[in-house]
Amino acid sequence: MNGHFFAAFKEGLAALGWKEGSQVVIEERWADGRSERLQPLAQELAAQKPAVIIAAPGPAVRAAAKAAPNTPVVQASGGDPVVGGLAASLARPGGMVTGVTNFVYEITEKHLELLLVAAPKLRRVGFLWDPGTSNPGLMKEAAGRSIARHSVEARFADAGKPEEIEAAISRLAKEGAQALVVFASQTFQVERRRIVKLALAQNWPVVAGAGGWAEAGALITYSADALANYRRSAYYVDRILKGAKPGDLPIEQPTRFELVINLKTAKALKLEIPRDLAVRADRVIE
Repeated sequence: MNGHFFAAFKEGLAALGWKEGSQVVIEERWADGRSERLQPLAQELAAQKPAVIIAAPGPAVRAAAKAAPNTPVVQASGGDPVVGGLAASLARPGGMVTGVTNFVYEITEKHLELLLVAAPKLRRVGFLWDPGTSNPGLMKEAAGRSIARHSVEARFADAGKPEEIEAAISRLAKEGAQALVVFASQTFQVERRRIVKLALAQNWPVVAGAGGWAEAGALITYSADALANYRRSAYYVDRILKGAKPGDLPIEQPTRFELVINLKTAKALKLEIPRDLAVRADRVIE
């Protein structure tokens, strides 16, 4: 959970009338992108016997659910908790995990579409995926639909650990990839600057999801509006503190999405962003 997202959650809580320090006490734990720290930190929080745990992204939600199986857990961002085995369904979670998901599989299809609008001459696209995520197969299926629809050649490379990323990108380069689409992964999120740097060294445009990829130099990012999701997660905390059972609170999918275009990167890659695409952008980096 990044600082500005955490601030959005607290803003949402304040808007619902909760005063930090007098009505609620918030204990924070930060893994700083290190997955091995998640379970020990979750155990620390569980030992405090909190009324509710707010967690993000998906791996943190799973760690919290494991550490505190009888404590309500609100997911502020992450993948589909049904696929992850944490909820029976989105409409009726049935367990102790509820909240919002920031991922729909159609986003993976949209990434290739946006890439080809920006660079229509591309014929071979590389995809970087993490087999350690909770839903890599579904992401690959979604990408496959887009690949078939746009009749491009696809090359896939997996990297489950940071030290495997450079070799994966080198493999894609040897196979003639002309661009890179990055699947959602906490590992990739932490390593985004290095991934973009490696891709730009190959003269590749990069398309990815949220979390600072465009600021790191990716050409395009398209994702759920993360700030909106974090603000919305405060609603779940409010309901639970007022007596609602988490299993009765439907898990919400994102309804707001954000398109960001890095024009500085486009210029460096000698790409002319079509006006129709530029005007659709929620943010432009120049």
